[in-house]
Amino acid sequence: MEMRLVLCLVTLLFSFVSTISANSEGDILYGFRTRLSDPNNVLQSWDPTLVNPCTWFHVTCDNNNLVIRLDLGNASLSGSLSRQLGQLQHLQYLELYNNKIYGKIPKELGNLKNLVSMDLYDNKLQGQIPKSLAKLKSLKFCKLGSDSSELHFFFLLILVYLMFVCRRLNKNKLTGSIPRELTKLSKLQVFDVSNNDLCGTIPIGGPFGDFPIKSFINNSKLGRLELPGRATYDFGC
Repeated sequence: MEMRLVLCLVTLLFSFVSTISANSEGDILYGFRTRLSDPNNVLQSWDPTLVNPCTWFHVTCDNNNLVIRLDLGNASLSGSLSRQLGQLQHLQYLELYNNKIYGKIPKELGNLKNLVSMDLYDNKLQGQIPKSLAKLKSLKFCKLGSDSSELHFFFLLILVYLMFVCRRLNKNKLTGSIPRELTKLSKLQVFDVSNNDLCGTIPIGGPFGDFPIKSFINNSKLGRLELPGRATYDFGC
């Protein structure tokens, strides 16, 4: 009898905590919504008076009503990213590509420890990518291609922590040299930095020996394959 009572209390407590968390996540998302211009009313269903945001369009929750996906690609949204998005501790997919989002990438996004995919390409972001993103150890897909930003190429350093694949970074305005730390990523399968403003030489170690040359084209300051003992990797930067 006592054991049943304990189990019942634990279940109720877990449900209560999940409800509070879901409400908090709704507040975070609605706060983000207030920063955006939404000409097509794709966020019309985002009603802050509801118990949780799980019934909102473009938001996906798990079985505990915790937000795990935010799908707002190709939504014609404009505005800036919210620092509070970094509090969505269960978020796995942040899809905001092909909009008109401007400003800097908040360093708080580095707190999204469960994030698997972050697609911010084809926006108007600017500034450096925060070093805090190096904490995203669950990240598999990172796409900043077709962006009109002026993001610093330090972003590539975070790939040291990736588990499987980092996808395209092409058609951006990334600058700097290709960090040699990336040659240690033995599981890296796709790497595309074409159409940027990179400099230096192309690594040949690790998985880079398998990447086609087209992955590096249209970088006016990026030289040929690195030759050990010759020019340094950041030559011309």
